[in-house]
Amino acid sequence: MTATAPPTTRSPVLPTRERPTSGVGRSGRVTWMVLPALAMFVLFGVIPLIGVLVLSFTQWDGLGPIHPAGIGNWRTVLSDPQLPHSILVTFEIMILSWAVQTPISLLLGTFLAGRQRYRAFLAVLYFIPLLLSSAAIAITYKALLDPNFGLGPGLHIGFLTQDWLGNSTLAVGVVIFIVSWQFIPFHSLIYQGGVRQIPTTMYEAASIDGAGRIRQFFSITVPQLKYTIITSSTLMVVGSLTFFDLIFVLTAGGPGDATRVLALDMYKRGFMSNQMGPASVIATIIVLIGLALALLLRRLGGSTTASQQEGA
Repeated sequence: MTATAPPTTRSPVLPTRERPTSGVGRSGRVTWMVLPALAMFVLFGVIPLIGVLVLSFTQWDGLGPIHPAGIGNWRTVLSDPQLPHSILVTFEIMILSWAVQTPISLLLGTFLAGRQRYRAFLAVLYFIPLLLSSAAIAITYKALLDPNFGLGPGLHIGFLTQDWLGNSTLAVGVVIFIVSWQFIPFHSLIYQGGVRQIPTTMYEAASIDGAGRIRQFFSITVPQLKYTIITSSTLMVVGSLTFFDLIFVLTAGGPGDATRVLALDMYKRGFMSNQMGPASVIATIIVLIGLALALLLRRLGGSTTASQQEGA
């Protein structure tokens, strides 16, 4: 008879607790990922701004030695009657171009947000003006609007046969039209993405309640695009402060000083009159105006949080 071996007793295996992953390592990895972008921003954004601010307190012709000038440049520029005129023209083009671009971009973006194939083709077609150079666009429109050899005399259209760029009011209108024609596609693309984030259930519920497309547009689409409108408006307003190449090629600030915006005024003082100090003052003013307008629009739009996303 063989004796059976006593049963082996196994100690119960206790489940190992999973240690919570420390957020220190993760935040460290995120920091390393942000450093290249931060370095590029400091190198090409912060340092040039500091350099411009320092140059605004100096006297320099762009070639010779740099001499300190104190606040003399600021006194000269701020007391120059040309500065208020340039600021007025800049804000005039800014406000009018925003008033033209915003409703058209909103309507086009809402239309192109449909899933039909032909709308995708139109979206590509509408985006073409943004791919063109501003200087090339200015040269083309300048030739088309020529009162002697342009589109009007060629087609014998009396309305187009006039001195568009020689009249102060018409010149400002032409600038606003060309700027809107060039940048409406970009903002339409922004609104298109915003509309596609709105849940379709909201429109279905509105249809059941008997709301038509116009009522749905004003009651659902526009309120849901609140932050998209703020973003698009910020890009329009801040971007209008840097309009230079199109206006320089199209009108060179004329007729007279009718289209002499701040950016063009800065260029003429710095590179045509060799006054880098006053030009740096105007550059600083442009930055300050842009920051003030961006903060104002952000304040009007309210603070956005993760729970206040569009379509949520």
